[in-house]
Amino acid sequence: MHFVFMGVSGSGKTSVAERVAERLELPFAEADAFHPEANITKMSAGVPLTDGDRWPWLRELADWIGAHEALGESTVMACSALKRTYRDVLRSGAPGVHFLHMHGPSEVIWGRIAAREDHFMPPALLRSQLETLQRLDPDEAGLEFDVRGDLDALNAEALAYVSGQLRSAQT
Repeated sequence: MHFVFMGVSGSGKTSVAERVAERLELPFAEADAFHPEANITKMSAGVPLTDGDRWPWLRELADWIGAHEALGESTVMACSALKRTYRDVLRSGAPGVHFLHMHGPSEVIWGRIAAREDHFMPPALLRSQLETLQRLDPDEAGLEFDVRGDLDALNAEALAYVSGQLRSAQT
């Protein structure tokens, strides 16, 4: 099984995903690390990515999932996965992709992203991401997580979900 922690920048998807992957000893990928330099340059300049910018990046992420599927390994990934069509590309990498949507009020997310110093995406692009975001459809495997609470509680909730799905798949 494959677990994609999704949401807008600043939602905490990477922080939570890394902890879950570490705890369960699963391979982890930060989708931002797969962006070509042209995408990073564009975002750093405050220019939102287009779908055309995203398709090759998303296919590379789907390939990463597929490569681990071929090895029989479950994975954890942090990726914005803002639209259903983007999630469809990620699902093309392997069956059993679940999305853990990290969401919360925009003012909470704004505060988090504005406080970050070590990320290429400026806070100005958050509005574009919020406008693009499509919540999970009922037929998409996954769950939404409210990021307003305590980080330890959020980590525990996400870990319980992933662990439960892995246990279910083994039976």
